[in-house]
Amino acid sequence: MTPFSLQYEAFEVAPHFVESEWKSKSNDENNGPREFILLSFALSPMLLFLISFLFFLHLTAVAQNQTRFSIEILDDEALQIIDPETEIEVIGSGFAWTEGPLYVAEGDYLLFSDIPQNKIFKINSKGEKSEYLSPSGFLGENFTGKEPGSNALLLNSSDELVLLQHGERRVAIMIAPIDHPKPEYESMASSYHGKRFNSPNDGTFDRDGNLYFTDPIYGLPQGADDPMRELDYCGVYCVKKSGEVMLVDTLSRPNGIAISPSGKRLYVAVSDPQHAVWYQYDILEAGVVKNKKLFYNVTHLVGKEGHQGLPDGMKMHSKGYLFASGPGGIWIFNPEAKPIGRFHTGEKTSNCAFSDDEKTLYMTADDYVLKMRLK
Repeated sequence: MTPFSLQYEAFEVAPHFVESEWKSKSNDENNGPREFILLSFALSPMLLFLISFLFFLHLTAVAQNQTRFSIEILDDEALQIIDPETEIEVIGSGFAWTEGPLYVAEGDYLLFSDIPQNKIFKINSKGEKSEYLSPSGFLGENFTGKEPGSNALLLNSSDELVLLQHGERRVAIMIAPIDHPKPEYESMASSYHGKRFNSPNDGTFDRDGNLYFTDPIYGLPQGADDPMRELDYCGVYCVKKSGEVMLVDTLSRPNGIAISPSGKRLYVAVSDPQHAVWYQYDILEAGVVKNKKLFYNVTHLVGKEGHQGLPDGMKMHSKGYLFASGPGGIWIFNPEAKPIGRFHTGEKTSNCAFSDDEKTLYMTADDYVLKMRLK
């Protein structure tokens, strides 16, 4: 509930209270209308103070957002898809660490993971927030790490919810309709050559329904040194429609992943403070790539003021623009790897997602969920 809505509700509720007092007191022959007058005078300063205070909080929040959030146009090409006058809005807050945003067109709502809470939350078109699914990533008890929950959320061609589960160390499908969620899952992929994945993180489907996903170590309770770790590398994989799992590449900390609109190029983010980059590959066939090359390097920005975060989740726009979370917020790249715009969130920004018509961008940033309009 925002300060503005509180202000509005306080203003609306108080007159009803006064009215009820008037009715009860005015019917008392001994008291008469004088009780109402006294009550009105007693409440008025209190109401005025409350309304003024809540309005002050609202203005303060607006001012803080205007200072924290900004849109930077680096090249006029960005104006094809970005309105520099649009506002970045907070539509959710108070979570632990938000990730994996997924817009569901059938129902017009947003789902996202809160990884430490091991839950998925929902924000509907009215801005109402609710718990959607729990547990989402770890089904046991007493998880000793910090990130047990689901990370990326996807819809497959059958409109089934696909979850990349940190705690269970697998890619899973919820075996319930998306509009009637239940924490019941079946495994889509959990191992490579008999060894369990580290903690599947982010994923994307190609046009044929093959799933590409990344597998860093962030969901393992002790990270790279976890005694339960079975693979000695962090991989990028492809789960083919046949169920075959193929190793695409190994990287120090693979994270966000996306495919070009043509289906011919694969992009992978690396969340390594010592090598904070994005890579690009040519896709030859499902699970087979070549011509790996550095797409963009932001290692020099890591740790600098105003550049919180690392390369993380990303989404591909149908016009070929890559919206990628990175130091400072969301970066927008054209197909030639040129940054053309940035959305500064003031937070470590984990991921983003488009509405079905690509007119709205949703962003998960630390404990916030944000949105903004696009052209």
